[in-house]
Order: sequence, then structure tokens, then C-alpha cells
Amino acid sequence: MGQKKTRIDAHFVAAGKFHDIDFARLEVLKLLAEHDHVRTTVACDYSNTDRLANCAFLITYTCDLVPSPEEVRVLKAFVERGGRWLALHGTNSILRFTEGGVDCPEDRPDMMEMLGSQFKAHPPIVDPFRVEITDRDHDVTRGLDDFDVLDELYLMKMLSDVRTLAQTTFTGEATGFVEADWPETTVPVIYEKELGQGAIHYNALGHCRGHYDLPGMEDFYTHPEKCAWNYPVYYELLRRGIVWAMQGSGAQPVKVV
Repeated sequence: MGQKKTRIDAHFVAAGKFHDIDFARLEVLKLLAEHDHVRTTVACDYSNTDRLANCAFLITYTCDLVPSPEEVRVLKAFVERGGRWLALHGTNSILRFTEGGVDCPEDRPDMMEMLGSQFKAHPPIVDPFRVEITDRDHDVTRGLDDFDVLDELYLMKMLSDVRTLAQTTFTGEATGFVEADWPETTVPVIYEKELGQGAIHYNALGHCRGHYDLPGMEDFYTHPEKCAWNYPVYYELLRRGIVWAMQGSGAQPVKVV
């Protein structure tokens, strides 16, 4: 018989465009299932805000999926009262396809300022880049070494003070984006932002795309991409991120009988 634990409730939003959301959803759920006292609901948008009243933490893996202003207010209140939010990959993205390239308009500052950043561009996925661990005193990064990873290198506009846990540096062209030319730029890859009594943990790694994730653009994508999901260190970061999130106090835990 296993040790009696206190039940922890979580909510997971997995949805969006241009990514193999099915794959990412399954992989995160398998990691959550390593904790049998965590009970998780899954959604394809942010509309079920009532659920957060019962949850200690929120996980999001999305792309170009932005909650309404009212939903943002609920999300912010959830974190401020002690909830934790594990935000993955494209959670901070807004994408608009224009003749001049992919634009990332800054028309939802309520959402992006809450998260602490907004995605602006990424260079082509061609070569691995180095992720430098900059904070070795955090539970998520303690004991980890710098590592190389083949993934989307997120170039982001930082909108508030954050605790950078890992970062990378880029100089060059983000081909296909309106903001294409980047002088030498250092950007967080993993960071934490405190908000009231809670916090947001952002991990920008984790791109994935399957054969059928560009409908109307490329009906059969010939080269599926798993990127950071091919690396054991990414799964270790996710596992540690989930343990970090489980310490949230956004809701009163329920005793398992």
C-alpha cells in the first residue's frame, strides 16, 4: 500500500496552432501521472476558469491562443493568491501572417505583461544552440550543466523583471518574421516571475510538429520535428517544473481518504 498523500488538483490547457499538440499533451500527462495524487483536468482553451478555484497549479502548452481579458483577470487572480503556472513553449505567442512575414503584434499587454514576456521571432531550426544555466540555486536547475539543444530559439521581448534560470544568445536573422534582424541578443530560455503570493515558471523550449499540423499551409509536413523532446534534459526540466508547480497554494488541498 502506497503512502497516503494529500490530493493536488491541476488544470492543463493544451491547444493551439502549428504544433503537434496531441504529442505534447500526452507527454505532459504521462509526467503528471508519475504523481498519483495529482488529479488533472484538460482543456482546449482558457474558458473553464471556474476550475482554477480548485487547483494548486496550471500548465499550458499553447501557440497563438490568448485568453479573453476576463479570463486573464481570473488567471492573474489565481496566481496572486498562491497558484503556480507552468507555462510552456508558445504560451506567450501571438502570430499574424502578413506579406512582410509573421508579425507578433503587441495588442494584448494584459496577458503578456502578466507572463513577463512576448514571443517575437525565432531563427530557422538548423543548428543546436547552447543553453546556459544562470541560476543554480533554484530547484528546477540545481545541479544541471549547460547543454546544447536543437529547438526553436525563442527571441522574446521581456516585459517585466524575472528571475532568469537559463538563457541563450543569438545574433542573426529570424527568417520569415517581421522582426527578422537581431543584433547580439541574450534572452531567457527558462525564467520565473513572482506574482503576488504565487509565481509563473516559463520554459520556452519544447517545439514539436507532426505531419498534419499545418492545415491549409502544408497539408503533409514531410519532416516531423520533436526538438527538445528528443533530449533527456528537457524531460528532467519538465519533471522538476511539475514538482515546483505542485507547491502552489491556489486552492485548499483535499485529503485523500
